Amino acid sequence: MRRAAAFAQRSATLLVCGALVIACANATEAQCSAQDVLRNHLALKGAPPARDTRTSFSSAAEVPFWKRITVGTFRDLAALRGAMSALGCGVGSSADEIIGRPAFTLSGKKAEVELVAVSPAELGFEGKTAALRDVYARAQLLGLLLAPAEIAAQLRLQYLDQPIGEFLILAMEPIRTWAGEPVILTVANGGAGLILIGQDGQDGLDLPVRSRFVFVRPDTPGPPQAAAFAP
Repeated sequence: MRRAAAFAQRSATLLVCGALVIACANATEAQCSAQDVLRNHLALKGAPPARDTRTSFSSAAEVPFWKRITVGTFRDLAALRGAMSALGCGVGSSADEIIGRPAFTLSGKKAEVELVAVSPAELGFEGKTAALRDVYARAQLLGLLLAPAEIAAQLRLQYLDQPIGEFLILAMEPIRTWAGEPVILTVANGGAGLILIGQDGQDGLDLPVRSRFVFVRPDTPGPPQAAAFAP
């Protein structure tokens, strides 16, 4: 009896999990469900910190190098979109809109860019959250640089071994949708596949201090952006 009950319970669990997987896999527009995944991830309490210890960096030189990517590899947006599709990388609805906006530009020259991944906690923020504008300001004070929006797409294409559950927010100047909403880009693997999604880019947005941001490492080639939220 106990074995039968346990088997029935496992079967029911598998059916539910299967239904969830099918629901997630359904969408090329079901990539909008990635927005829900992102919201749940950002709201999750007790998530593991970005690194083993809480460290406050005092300069950009102390932030460990994370990854080197190449920009300027696509002649136009059609080629970029084609590469994303060919590799099976999903693009959320707001990210797709942002890629088509005039403010999203591609580098005309091929270059390597060095990136760092750092959390607000590692930048010295205490408490549970930090405002986006303050995270940017603190990082720039240390010498880290904001990234061109192209880097989000290039990182998505060049980071195919991203672990499940990782969400990397690109530290970038927000790009406005046609409706005027500021959006920044996030490179994510929420479990349903590799995806590039957009999220709220309001400068006062509070984000968990354990979130991870990708900045450009200073003194590397590439087209970094120096100022955030310029009037």
